[in-house]
Amino acid sequence: MLCVHLIEAIKVLAPQEDRPVLIFDAMNLFLRVYSANPSISKHGHHVGGVVGFLKSMRNIIDRFSPSQIYVVWEGGGSSRRRAIYPDYKKGKKPARMNRFYEQDIPDTQQNRNKQIATLIKMMKNLPICQVYVGDCEGDDVIGYLCKYKLRNLTKVIVSSDQDYFQLLNENTNIFRLGRKEIVTRDHIPELLGVSASNYCVAKAAVGDSSDNIAGIKGAGYKTMAKRFSFLAVDEEADIKKIFEYASANAEGKIKIYREIADNFDVLERNWRLTYLDSRNLAANQVNQIEHIVDTFESKGNKIGMMRDLIAEGIQNFDVESLFLSFTYLD
Repeated sequence: MLCVHLIEAIKVLAPQEDRPVLIFDAMNLFLRVYSANPSISKHGHHVGGVVGFLKSMRNIIDRFSPSQIYVVWEGGGSSRRRAIYPDYKKGKKPARMNRFYEQDIPDTQQNRNKQIATLIKMMKNLPICQVYVGDCEGDDVIGYLCKYKLRNLTKVIVSSDQDYFQLLNENTNIFRLGRKEIVTRDHIPELLGVSASNYCVAKAAVGDSSDNIAGIKGAGYKTMAKRFSFLAVDEEADIKKIFEYASANAEGKIKIYREIADNFDVLERNWRLTYLDSRNLAANQVNQIEHIVDTFESKGNKIGMMRDLIAEGIQNFDVESLFLSFTYLD
């Protein structure tokens, strides 16, 4: 009872407008805990992804005392990006496992998918809004939420994915998993030399090996910041400005200018692949996001959660502590 009163007191001291909206990049968090947490159910199944996700989410909620929580799932990949570049994310390596069993659990892919389905089912008992939109990436959904649906609210994106740097602004920060640190737009020039506003433009030249997106030869973030000094300014540039500046200096000794001047098609393709906005969402997908958010009702079902945990053979999980964390929500 004392803890409940304490949380209510915190809510009074920290009114809703001072508490952020948390947006979880669900697959990013899940894969981190799935590959590291060795928890086994009483049925002998690996449940580290489920247990690790719920525990990590609880800890992050306790840290930020959010007013709302959104958990955004992958929608099976983006057909629009694959149409732009068929090799997009081709050959992407699965999560590296970090377990200590005498024998690894067989059918890892099947087990992983089952845990995701179990987690989604369990979290329906929690006062959080889960967002899933088919045939697109979770990144695009989060981009839409940040730029449009939740634009004027203070937000924290929970992810270790660097792609979200482009969304950083006065209302949006990132909580980087693993490092357990908050990243603001002011940190990006220190990290990369370019501003958050121009991160995506620079990335169009640099590329992204993790998604099999080839960049322009010789391009790196520090190089882009040095040769295109306007990228360090917190004023959004575009790929046309990069190309025109490179073309104007292509006859000199600096090779990166010639490379960019000769490869505008690569620059344009990469920008289309990496820019997070509604352009990679169809109208029906935008309508789905709007509907999910608008019709969501924040309510919890502690008994339902306990039943689901028992059914999965997950023992010694502190349900009371989990639900106490959600007392922060309005």
